[in-house]
Amino acid sequence: MRFRPCIDIHNGKVKQIVGGSLRDTGDEAAENFVSEQTADFYADLYRRDKLPGGHMILLNPPTSPYYEATRRQAFEALYAFPGGLQVGGGITPENAGEYLDAGASHVIVTSYVFQEGQIHRERLRRLVQQVGREHLVLDLSCRRREDGYYIVTDRWQRFTQVKLDVSILEELGDSCDEYLIHAVDVEGKAAGIETEVASLLGEWGRLPMTYAGGVGSLEDVQKLEKLGKGRLDVTIGSALDLFGGCIKYKDMVYYTNRADSFSAL
Repeated sequence: MRFRPCIDIHNGKVKQIVGGSLRDTGDEAAENFVSEQTADFYADLYRRDKLPGGHMILLNPPTSPYYEATRRQAFEALYAFPGGLQVGGGITPENAGEYLDAGASHVIVTSYVFQEGQIHRERLRRLVQQVGREHLVLDLSCRRREDGYYIVTDRWQRFTQVKLDVSILEELGDSCDEYLIHAVDVEGKAAGIETEVASLLGEWGRLPMTYAGGVGSLEDVQKLEKLGKGRLDVTIGSALDLFGGCIKYKDMVYYTNRADSFSAL
C-alpha cells in the first residue's frame, strides 16, 4: 500500500469538501478546509517528498465562472511536479492532451465515458486512442443503493446504472492503467472507511487502485490495508494535517517509503 497525495481545486482554491455536497448550481459545496496556499505549493511538496501518483481534481464544470481560475491552478501544479500528478475533472479527448503536455502522468475520466447512466464504449475507445491506455485512469467513484454500490458521475451528483463489482473491474481493466475509487457517501467526513467497498476492491487487484473516502485515523489506514489485502493504495484529504486534520502528513510520507508498508503503524 502506498500513500497517494491529492489536490482538490474548487472555485480557484485548494479545498477539502464533503463530497456529496458538491453542486454545480452556484458552485456550492460544504467546505472542510480552504487553503491559503496555491496548488503548486502542494505539488512541489509532493515532489520533494517523492510521492508520485497523486491525483488532482478540478471540481468546477466548464460552465462555471470559476473554471478558468481552477484550470490555472491545475496547470501551475503540473509545472511544479512534472510527471508526478494525475489530473481529472471535465477530461475529454479534446483537452486531455493539454494536461499531458503540461506534465500530467495520467488523465482521470468518469463523466465522458459514463453517459446517460451507461458505459459508452465508443467514447472509451476514442479516449484510449487519443491518450493511450498507459495514460488513462478510470474514476469508478461510487455511492450506495439498496443492492450495492453504483458508479456516480458529474462531480458525484448523478447515479449511473453501472454497479461497481469485480466483473466491471475486469471488463474495463484492458482500457486503463489504474482505477481511482472515491467512496462518496463518506468522502470528506473522516469518520471511517466504506469497508464493503474496500473488501470488494481487495478481491480483484489486477491493476493499481487508489481508495479515497472516510479515512480519519491511522487505524482506518490499517483496516484498509487489511480489507484490501495490500492491493489498494490510499489517499487522505480532510483528515490530513496539511488540510486541517489530525493525521500527520510526515508520518504518511515515512510509512509509504517503508518496505513493510503500513503494518508498522
